[in-house]
Amino acid sequence: MARPKKTSPAIEKAQQRLSALLSIDTNLDLGNDLTSAAYRAEIVKAQALLDAYNTLLSQTDGASNAFVGAEKSLKDLSERMLLGVGVKFGKDSTQYEMAGGVRKSERKRPVRKKMAE
Repeated sequence: MARPKKTSPAIEKAQQRLSALLSIDTNLDLGNDLTSAAYRAEIVKAQALLDAYNTLLSQTDGASNAFVGAEKSLKDLSERMLLGVGVKFGKDSTQYEMAGGVRKSERKRPVRKKMAE
């Protein structure tokens, strides 16, 4: 399942405010480094970081999907390897047990309960 991408209400609000400030003056300078250009630069910086974050989320999703696929493939191969040992040496052999299987002679058989008369 894909991770939800992040949005930023603060960036949206800042872009709206910048538009409003630019309607006052395109080169607005309020002193103390409070300029429309500096404000725009901060908005662009925050947007770039948000884009990078969302890109990393997508890459993480891709890596996660690749890992799940590799894990599934490995489980399938493990099962096939055990079955191969069972075919070659028999399911009651010590080799089958060494490979991780349960010997046929050691399996617990279900016990049926007798009905009370």
